[in-house]
Amino acid sequence: MAFSEFEVKRHEKLIANYLAEKRPPLHIRQELDINCRIENQSVIIYEIRPRWDDSSIINEILVAKTTYVRSQNIWKIYWLRQNLKWRSYQPMPAVRLLESFFEVVEQDEFGCFWG
Repeated sequence: MAFSEFEVKRHEKLIANYLAEKRPPLHIRQELDINCRIENQSVIIYEIRPRWDDSSIINEILVAKTTYVRSQNIWKIYWLRQNLKWRSYQPMPAVRLLESFFEVVEQDEFGCFWG
């Protein structure tokens, strides 16, 4: 079940707060930027970069994903493996709040999200 309109607005506000702190300075954003999107019950963080050999092609590089499990009232946290499959982030597989997901991604204890 998708988020309600109220939940989407709340999540968008939390995402905007996170991005306000995380995004690079304006003069760098043509070469590197960070954004988030909501897809169904998930929030996905991704980098935006021009392709190394053709700057007219813009790539989105997936960084982290969290999926809300309504029946358990938790956000499951995932990182993207090299084989492009999402895997549970074992140091902290779930959190109660979306804000906590952003904190876990920033701590990146094992270098799974930002490398």
